[in-house]
Amino acid sequence: MSEAQAAAKNTRTLVGRVVSDKRDKTVTVLVERRVKHELYGKIVAKSRKYHAHDEKGDYHMGDTVEIAEGKPISKTKSWVVTRLLEKAALV
Repeated sequence: MSEAQAAAKNTRTLVGRVVSDKRDKTVTVLVERRVKHELYGKIVAKSRKYHAHDEKGDYHMGDTVEIAEGKPISKTKSWVVTRLLEKAALV
């Protein structure tokens, strides 16, 4: 196995929903996770937005995508969209 394949295997990946596709070559992905509160033990929902690189502009609002961490591309963008998991339903 080459060094590039080994590095790709160890990158962090997250699954989230595209909430903005207005910028050129960038989508904003909302990642929601459920964690147990340290003191009270209640399950709470936490969310965070990530700016991810979308070279061709294939992903649009509402799509569920997988993003992977990579080298910094800009000041706020160091994630890349790797694949589309679910296309947004047309309303």
